[in-house]
Amino acid sequence: MKNYQRWFAALVIPIALVLAWLIYEKILGAGSNFVGGINTGEPIKGNYLGVMYKGGPLVVVLISFQIILIAYAIERLITLRKAYGQIQTQLFVSEVRNLLKQKKWDDIYALCDQHRGALGNVVKSALQAYHQWEQAHPEATQAEKIAWIETELEEATQLEIPILQKNMVVISTLAQISTLIGLLGTVTGMIVAFASMARVGAPDAVGLANGISQALVTTALGIPTAAVGIIVYNYLATQIEQIIYSIDELNFSIAQYFKLQTA
Repeated sequence: MKNYQRWFAALVIPIALVLAWLIYEKILGAGSNFVGGINTGEPIKGNYLGVMYKGGPLVVVLISFQIILIAYAIERLITLRKAYGQIQTQLFVSEVRNLLKQKKWDDIYALCDQHRGALGNVVKSALQAYHQWEQAHPEATQAEKIAWIETELEEATQLEIPILQKNMVVISTLAQISTLIGLLGTVTGMIVAFASMARVGAPDAVGLANGISQALVTTALGIPTAAVGIIVYNYLATQIEQIIYSIDELNFSIAQYFKLQTA
């Protein structure tokens, strides 16, 4: 999993930049979008692809942000789908409790392997460690056993949570800086607009229009990217919270079972 994460992070950004540049040059900058058939001219009236091209190099950055956002969102959705496992949560909890009562450790481990999700990983890791410790410490009191299983469940949970939250910071960062990059384009576009006026000493309609166009295009690309990033981040964060809640619920059930054994 770690190797996969490193591989994914190392490739997605350069690939996104290359794809963004190709989209900018080959699609937005295609001659068919401009008067005279060359992208140095004015965009054809009503052709928004040509208008976007006039946004300048920052458009490449913003398009790459969109591609990266999509890639990481898909990666997180796949990871979280796997984390939910192959067995419905309540059914899994019920089966684990029934097998615990019968002390069928091997069956519990087999059920966890069948689950193939975060819940299964936590239960298998904690109960395997507990079973080994119990065999090595037959003289342990019930209070010590309860404290030990609770500690193991907590440690197993804390090891699983970072896997669920992996790459969420990338999505959050994209959502935050997309608007800033759009505003940067606004500022640079206005600089171009007023610089064109200063050079000729009189209003330059073409230069002014180009500068304002750049300002509006980058802002128009940055805001939706940030909005989508926020929505994606909040949705994924909600899914992660649900998984963590399920893990905590299962941990509580297992801990309660061990406590009832002493009653």
